[in-house]
Amino acid sequence: MDTKLLDILACPLCKGSLRLAADKTELVCRADGLAFPVRDGIPVMLESEARTLDVDERLDK
Repeated sequence: MDTKLLDILACPLCKGSLRLAADKTELVCRADGLAFPVRDGIPVMLESEARTLDVDERLDK
């Protein structure tokens, strides 16, 4: 994923910052505890497509 795109993307719910997961398949919003999928290099920024982070992922700094 292009780093310029990552700089301008925001969580669609809280408008907070997102970080790219280590495996580069998800954009993570820690504030909402959601992970938005990245499919074929395109972020899917729909709440219905996001998965909820588990407790370990929320605590991971």
